[in-house]
Amino acid sequence: MALVDTLEAAWYGDARAPWWTRPLAALYSTVIHLRRALYHLGWLRRVQLDAPVIVIGNISVGGTGKTPLTIAVVEALRTQGYRPGVVSRGYGGSQREPMLLGDKPDPAQVGDEPCLIHVSGVPVAVGRDRPAAAQLLLDAGCNVLVADDGLQHYALARDVEIGVVDGTRRFGNERLLPAGPLREPMQRWERLNFRVCNGGTPAADEYPMRLRGQVAMSLTDARKQPLRDFGGQRVHAVAAIGHPERFFDSLRAAGIEVIPHAFADHHVFAAAELDFADGLPVLMTDKDAVKCRAFAQPHWWRVPVRAELPAAFFKALAARMSRLSRH
Repeated sequence: MALVDTLEAAWYGDARAPWWTRPLAALYSTVIHLRRALYHLGWLRRVQLDAPVIVIGNISVGGTGKTPLTIAVVEALRTQGYRPGVVSRGYGGSQREPMLLGDKPDPAQVGDEPCLIHVSGVPVAVGRDRPAAAQLLLDAGCNVLVADDGLQHYALARDVEIGVVDGTRRFGNERLLPAGPLREPMQRWERLNFRVCNGGTPAADEYPMRLRGQVAMSLTDARKQPLRDFGGQRVHAVAAIGHPERFFDSLRAAGIEVIPHAFADHHVFAAAELDFADGLPVLMTDKDAVKCRAFAQPHWWRVPVRAELPAAFFKALAARMSRLSRH
């Protein structure tokens, strides 16, 4: 964690990146450009499926709100008459071969984000071979595919690329890993079809997005209550996401006194880690809740969030979809 803290201080603050990150960033840049060239020349194969493919991702590491955006896009596609399915690598899960999620998916097997998306009633397939996983969705009756966190996975040919950036941290020092937080150069951001800014102040060519969480829902039963009811109380806030402070800040904005507990993204929880022995409420993200239900206690609550975007975004996406030849 000390190394992570050192790097993030350089990426998003005024600290200087360690000297050894610069030659590694140069090497990483060479690999990126070589890989893209191999796909462009056809030496690495792109798989073109018989359905439109929308890819959602980011060019920087860490959480930016990809999963809530994915769910919002899927819901919009449904209102337009499509039958969407979501394909994911299943990061954090043990599953390697392509697999269509069943009724009760195990986060330890298929990953936390695919489980969260599937809970909303969306067909989801996971696997390292994304084209093969995507084909499972087509075989199941889907007619449009949404790839969650797939910008850098070029083996799956795509028709629409949507990028999302954390509006507070933006792109940091705009350097490639590990000297900075970028997975790909800044020019890649400019080439995307749609650019979404989660929080903060969007640039002129970016669509604004806000994550709204207004209720808390029990992990053990059907209870739910407005988030504001926790105002003035001390709570334990648990987050194993790319940017935990975003969750903590959202609770503080509701007047809640937060005792923060940040874990690494996709952390697999043990019951003892959340046994704070003081009886205070425990609030966690929806993404973390899917991993904690098996040992949840009555005072544990999840705070689901919904991505809100302007109507202009969905109108522009619908227009682009209508121009695609494959339906």
